[in-house]
Amino acid sequence: MQGLLALSRLIDRVNTAIGKAVMWLILASILISAGNAVIRKISPQLASNAWLELQWYLFGAAFMGAAAYTLAQNEHIRIDIFYGGRSRRTQHWIDLFGHIFFLMPFVVLMSWMLVPYAWQAYKIHQISTNAGGLLIWPARAILAAGFILLVIQGISEIIKKIAVMQGLIEDPHPFISAHEAAELEGAELAKAVAELNEGRRK
Repeated sequence: MQGLLALSRLIDRVNTAIGKAVMWLILASILISAGNAVIRKISPQLASNAWLELQWYLFGAAFMGAAAYTLAQNEHIRIDIFYGGRSRRTQHWIDLFGHIFFLMPFVVLMSWMLVPYAWQAYKIHQISTNAGGLLIWPARAILAAGFILLVIQGISEIIKKIAVMQGLIEDPHPFISAHEAAELEGAELAKAVAELNEGRRK
């Protein structure tokens, strides 16, 4: 099990690095969007659909690249009505069942379908049907890569969940209900305001 936990830690490090890196693509997408809007106003003949599609590519890369990191941080949306009222051990079983029977089949299937889908577009150098559009294969490759990262992260989550249930490691994400989370955020905000007021008095 220690070997699997070492693999899990490696997967977490890789996906965390990728997730944090692709966040900057949002900024790049915003800058390109703003620049493209200005160019269209100033000199419409210089505008190109390529810039618009590049925005989509960058946003897609940020979304898909950060999906595995989001899973590693346990930040994916879940319905709390059933889950929140159960014991932590039952929640672990729910998570493990969901990872094995829902998450993994879906992401494996999507990876299996998207890899040849991207490869086909690369082989024929498929280009967007929009005037001045970009090559299609990078967008499809981004989708495939995102789901492959989710497959790998799913394996890591299953390893960690089993280790937690066996008492081999501490729970990396202790469950906090929405109410408790709101209380913690309120307490942190109150503390920040108090520190700010204290600083002004000095």
